[in-house]
Amino acid sequence: MNTYKHLIIILISAIILLVSSCKSVEVARQDFLQPMPAAFAANATDTANVGAVNWRQYFVDPNLIQLIDTALQSNYDLRIALQRIQVAQSDVLLQEAALKPIVEGAAAAGLTKFGLYTMDGAGNAGTPIVDERNVPVHLPDYFIGLQSSWEIDVWGKLRNRKKAAFSRFLASVEGKNFVQTNLIAAVATNYYELLALDAALNVLDETITLQENALAIIRVQKEAGVANELAIKQFEAQLLNSRSLRVETLQSIVENENEINFLLGRYPQPIVRSTVGVMQAVPPQIRLGIPSHLLQNRPDIRQAELELIASKADLNAAKAAFYPSVNITGYAGFQAFRLDLLLTRPESFAYGLLGGLTAPLINRRAIQAEFNRADAYQLEALYNYQQTIINAYTEAYNQVANVNNLAQMYDLRTQEVNTLLQGIDIASELFRTGSANYLEVLFAQQNMLQSRLTLLDIKNRQFNAVIHLYKALGGGWQ
Repeated sequence: MNTYKHLIIILISAIILLVSSCKSVEVARQDFLQPMPAAFAANATDTANVGAVNWRQYFVDPNLIQLIDTALQSNYDLRIALQRIQVAQSDVLLQEAALKPIVEGAAAAGLTKFGLYTMDGAGNAGTPIVDERNVPVHLPDYFIGLQSSWEIDVWGKLRNRKKAAFSRFLASVEGKNFVQTNLIAAVATNYYELLALDAALNVLDETITLQENALAIIRVQKEAGVANELAIKQFEAQLLNSRSLRVETLQSIVENENEINFLLGRYPQPIVRSTVGVMQAVPPQIRLGIPSHLLQNRPDIRQAELELIASKADLNAAKAAFYPSVNITGYAGFQAFRLDLLLTRPESFAYGLLGGLTAPLINRRAIQAEFNRADAYQLEALYNYQQTIINAYTEAYNQVANVNNLAQMYDLRTQEVNTLLQGIDIASELFRTGSANYLEVLFAQQNMLQSRLTLLDIKNRQFNAVIHLYKALGGGWQ
């Protein structure tokens, strides 16, 4: 009677402990997300967003399109991102399998010798087992059949783990899209920089020709006694400086070509490019849309959002770990102490079924630590999501201002170049007639060269700005 009382007390205590383990846990407070501004600029009225345009329609240069196609097939960063998708997909299948019963085929063989002063040993002694033969002291045990186990997901722990894995799978897809967006922008940026370097090389060649002509004139003037050796050395130094800049530009072209080749996942080789100068190329038109479009267009924002969803599911799974687990295990098959009796039916047929309810008691601090970690990760994901949105808006805002300011700079520099070109013609003519000294010609040529190179740089920066604005608005992954 006392034994039954003890059992009842133990059972009641276990129930109390199980109930106490189900107490809700405290979740850290989350700050609200900051609202996004309504527009990128005060006078912005666009409703269409160029970020939704496919990159094949955005870029019109067929050579650039061919380079981007090659990069999308061969770039190693993109290939790595695709493998991460495969890993994330495998995690989804793994968590999905955890929701289903596990059924395994089993075959086992063993040998047992019970002590005579035990219940099993004393009970087996002298007990017939088959053909009036007693149970052997050394008892073999053979089994062949099926074993199964299943954790019933009462509290949603396994479902939340699957949700987290699936969200991370989708996040890996967005991560790949973000890699693709950056890759396309990098190829396009380097391509137009290469065109600008080609144009700079042409400018230097034209300038070197003018300087060589001026040097020839000053040498004739020296022979006539009009100029001196100092003037010749000044012109020679200017010519050498231009030739040095030309060699430096050739090196930049080689490095730029190889940067493109690296993005394309191949060894150095010449880059096929447009023969139309960068000055004649027209940057693509930009339609800004509204800032909220970034939430749908930017892969990095969608990736951060999916990571936030995954972290919330992880937190719910960690919370469910405090609750009791319901497990069912079972087996069915044939079991005997001799192989020749193993498949005898129905005598050797055996099965078992066990259902259990378990809850953490001693290791609750470890589960609490896991919950705290999941809570911290969730807050980290929330802050990262907010930071990603702010960063995306800031990138787009900066590029909008950059595009507008570069357009004004280009107009002013164009006027400057036209003025200096007129000045170089006037200075050269006056120099031939002796109405201007060599220093005026030197300054005119030097100013003209620097101004034309600066204009090329602004043109290149215009292309970079519209490319980066296209990327900032979420374009390139479609």
